[in-house]
Amino acid sequence: MVDTAPARSAARPAGAADPTDADAAPASGVVTEGAPKPDATGDPAGGTPTAGTDTDVQIDVAVVQQLLLGRWADDRRTSRRLALDPAMHKIEGMAYADARARTLDQLRILVDAGAIQRPYPEEFGGQSNHGGNLAAFEELTTADPSMQIKAGVQWGLFGSAVHHLGTERNHREFLPGIVSFDVPGCFAMTETGHGSDVQSIATRATYDPETREFKIHTPFRGAWKDYIGNAALHGKAAVVFAKLVTQGVDHGVHAFYVPLRDADGAFLPGVGGEDDGYKGGLNGIDNGRLHFDHVRVPRTNLLNRYGDVAEDGTYSSPIASPGRRFFTMLGTLVQGRVSLDGAAVVAQKIGLQIALTYAAQRRQFPTGDGTEGVLLDYGRHQRRLIPRLATVFAQSFAHEQLLRTFDDVFSGRQDTPERREDLETQAAAFKSMSTWSALDTLQECREACGGAGFLAENRLTGLRADLDVYVTFEGDNTVLLQLVGKRLLTEFRAKAPKDPAATARFAASIAAGKLADASGVRRIGQSVADRGSLARSVADLRDAGSQRALLAGRVETMVAEIGMRLASAGKDRARAARLLNRSQHELIEAAKAHAELMQWDAFTDALEQVPEGDTRRVLVWLRDLFALGLLEQHLDWYLVHGRLSAQRARAVSAGVDRLVARLRPIVPRLLETFGYEDGHVRAPIALGEEQARQDEAAAWFAAEAAAGRLPEQEKKPRA
Repeated sequence: MVDTAPARSAARPAGAADPTDADAAPASGVVTEGAPKPDATGDPAGGTPTAGTDTDVQIDVAVVQQLLLGRWADDRRTSRRLALDPAMHKIEGMAYADARARTLDQLRILVDAGAIQRPYPEEFGGQSNHGGNLAAFEELTTADPSMQIKAGVQWGLFGSAVHHLGTERNHREFLPGIVSFDVPGCFAMTETGHGSDVQSIATRATYDPETREFKIHTPFRGAWKDYIGNAALHGKAAVVFAKLVTQGVDHGVHAFYVPLRDADGAFLPGVGGEDDGYKGGLNGIDNGRLHFDHVRVPRTNLLNRYGDVAEDGTYSSPIASPGRRFFTMLGTLVQGRVSLDGAAVVAQKIGLQIALTYAAQRRQFPTGDGTEGVLLDYGRHQRRLIPRLATVFAQSFAHEQLLRTFDDVFSGRQDTPERREDLETQAAAFKSMSTWSALDTLQECREACGGAGFLAENRLTGLRADLDVYVTFEGDNTVLLQLVGKRLLTEFRAKAPKDPAATARFAASIAAGKLADASGVRRIGQSVADRGSLARSVADLRDAGSQRALLAGRVETMVAEIGMRLASAGKDRARAARLLNRSQHELIEAAKAHAELMQWDAFTDALEQVPEGDTRRVLVWLRDLFALGLLEQHLDWYLVHGRLSAQRARAVSAGVDRLVARLRPIVPRLLETFGYEDGHVRAPIALGEEQARQDEAAAWFAAEAAAGRLPEQEKKPRA
């Protein structure tokens, strides 16, 4: 997973700084004809957002839009057309009881439109189109996140559990009602007392051979199934996760199809529950709690793909190891994390389109010529939004790769243990990073729009509230990143030598790397190469090979430091556990760094699909801005470890500033590449309302000035 191989081309790595790029020119002392002259620091942009030839850069919006839409572009477009229907749109401020009823109706619209059948087998009206299903599903975020998530509960969790954990007998009995939405359902895994720790849940399913039934039981309050979508009102059945006990043996967590309510909506005997009530977001979903008092279900209600019980109570499974069986079962449900990653990217695009459009129209404070300037021409405003625009491009390309991995596995084309492990790692890493990023980006967009951003009609507060739970939904992000970190440690241990002599050499090589960091050898080399020129430092940091070496080197070093620390415990498991616990923070930081590296790689791979020219040039700027933003964010690490000289550390921020200024004139075209229509955005400040206000004000002042009706100013401007 940690690939520190050289960049892809020895001549010029994919997406490397173009020698004709004005940023690269000062390093050789040559400025291409027609390029803006450098300022005192060698900055070709001169620090002026609209200065120079960059205003003439043209990008092919259609090419970039197709790149962002990815392999399942048609599925995304179909879903976007459906999302334009006003009946699908969230109504801000609606009472949550009404919102729940509206969301239920929206799911019926999805069924009637044929929007949810894609992943199912043909006999159930599906297309076995797994990647296209998630790509389309994510786009529903533009309409109403509650509707998108409630649909995910019904068909992505409840239906998917039956589909992927069940066998043909389960499919024939249960899938028709699920697909048609005649049976709204729940995915009852999480317990009040156990969230991400699914293996420790307390709900039991005990087999009774005399009646050939399982008895589902929650033995105490903490074992109640909690935060369950569709549980409060609409759910008629649930896939319930419980410990399977037969013949006195606990065989671990399995899934059972359990009816909940009768035709009138009343709980069936032995089933009970509560409404979770009003939440911080997603109030169109009726989350609730469920409990079971020895509820009996037929033996055949066990979803038995990975474990079965014969009539006499004998247990059998195609997977002998209980641990491996458990993780295999949960691995089939990874699509929830995959879809949340995509939905978080979509939400950020909508937020950025609102905030950046508003910033390009809203005028505030007089500029040098006495007229008010638009917000987006202020350096700080550019700095707060444009780097986040670069990040969402990186996340988009990373998500496309994740979707392809998901489709490879679930289509059966590459359904191997190694590929499934890659899918689990990618999904955990990208979901964590994009959902955290969504909260950060939407909050920054809200603040960047001032009071207008706080109005519900402009959607930013609503999107922020609805996406809040994504960081703990389908796995707490911190827990998921521990999964990623442990995978990195496993790979480190696999590469580490086993015999004493080789181990000593391996440890010596790591120590030598630390010595090079401490001695400043790397810093000295950079200082010699840069010869005191900030422009040379920036140019080197704009090189794709340099970027990847810095990003990958950070991952490799962090993992090696933790790995060697744990290796010191030898076979003492108790000491190893203590060391791992003390290293937990560092391990999570290493997992984040690995996710950032994978996002950078995905962006660089995407550049391979774009021919040379202005469009590629702009995308390289965005990729470089993403990379330099990561370096700036982790600058303390690079300085402490001696990976950057002081001058190159200063060059990181200088490079960010230059790229932000260079991209500023192109922002409207970059927003066009998202491909969202007014009906997707639905924020008045981004749909002409602010521009109309500005035009009205300008026209009024112009008319008053022409008529001589403006009063004389107390303090006259200087001549």
